[in-house]
Amino acid sequence: MISLMPELYLLQVSASDFQLDTTISPTQLIIFGAVFAVIVFGMLFLNKRGGAPAGKTKSKSGFSSLFSIFSLNRLGKSIGLNSAQLKMLNYVFKTDGVVDPEKSLSNPVLLDRHFRKAYRIIEHSSASNEEGQRKLGILFSTRNLLENSTVGGISSTRQLKDDTVLNITHGKEKIEVSVVSPKGEYLVAETPRNILGSQIKIPNGTRLSVVFFLKNNKGFSFESRVLGYGHMHGQPAIQLAHSNQLRFLSQRRFRRRQTVIACLMNLVYVEGSGKKQRLVVDKRRLNGNIADISVGGCSIKTNAPVQVGAKFKIEFTQGNSNVAALGQILRTNRQGMNTTIHMRFLKVSLKSMNIINAFVYEYANE
Repeated sequence: MISLMPELYLLQVSASDFQLDTTISPTQLIIFGAVFAVIVFGMLFLNKRGGAPAGKTKSKSGFSSLFSIFSLNRLGKSIGLNSAQLKMLNYVFKTDGVVDPEKSLSNPVLLDRHFRKAYRIIEHSSASNEEGQRKLGILFSTRNLLENSTVGGISSTRQLKDDTVLNITHGKEKIEVSVVSPKGEYLVAETPRNILGSQIKIPNGTRLSVVFFLKNNKGFSFESRVLGYGHMHGQPAIQLAHSNQLRFLSQRRFRRRQTVIACLMNLVYVEGSGKKQRLVVDKRRLNGNIADISVGGCSIKTNAPVQVGAKFKIEFTQGNSNVAALGQILRTNRQGMNTTIHMRFLKVSLKSMNIINAFVYEYANE
């Protein structure tokens, strides 16, 4: 038997742990206000005197840039970013020369491009490994909060894309249909069908609860009703009422990625009692393959029998790095000789968290 690795610690890392004391006295506040007024006046004065020097393209004025930063900070605070995360977000946008923060925040692909560049700069320019891991921890905590915010969402079913899958609840039935066209007076979708492929005729006026997911994994729900039936593109279609009242659904706290990664598992149990309790890792190892993973947990396929509630130390390799975590089995699905384990991570090192996040967000070189 061997003792659990001491470098593992609680998964929940708060960026507030890295903040400095920012207490401001009344005198300092007055001085700051005066300096700010002088700066703003100076920017206005310079802006009036002329634009860019001859031969150069006129760029966004310092005055506009200043208030763009204020707008970004205000938006960041409304999302729930703390001061360290706001500072990181400003750094991310600055490193990639972002001039329209709101556009980037509403575009997950563009946002990931900015964060990927900042990730690589931090990874290669940090003075020490400890400092680099600390900064990457804040970078990913910021990205995760943006991932779960409503920024970049939609406010109306008229903004849906063709082929968006709608999950309709009708009584006790749950039906999947694809959007044919969100344009016009109706939200037009495929006619619902049962498992045998026969059309389901839901009466006109019937109220429906509908759920859908965007490509960035954000989910929304809305209430609708059947307005009628018709044909579009030569196919039978159902006509639903549009909605401007979409409700954002709570999703997994962390982005998840499908994969196949070989892993090793060791059962972990408690030895001793009272203050002398300690976690011990059994020497016997079980083999498995990670099927999907996030910084909060993973699913593992294995042939070994495991019990719900059991704790395991899991180890695997990602790129050139070793990852270790302490997890607990939440549930299992048995299919023939194979078992799929759904594991929640309890403890994981900051370095391992950053490696997992870099893999999930596809920021690391592979």
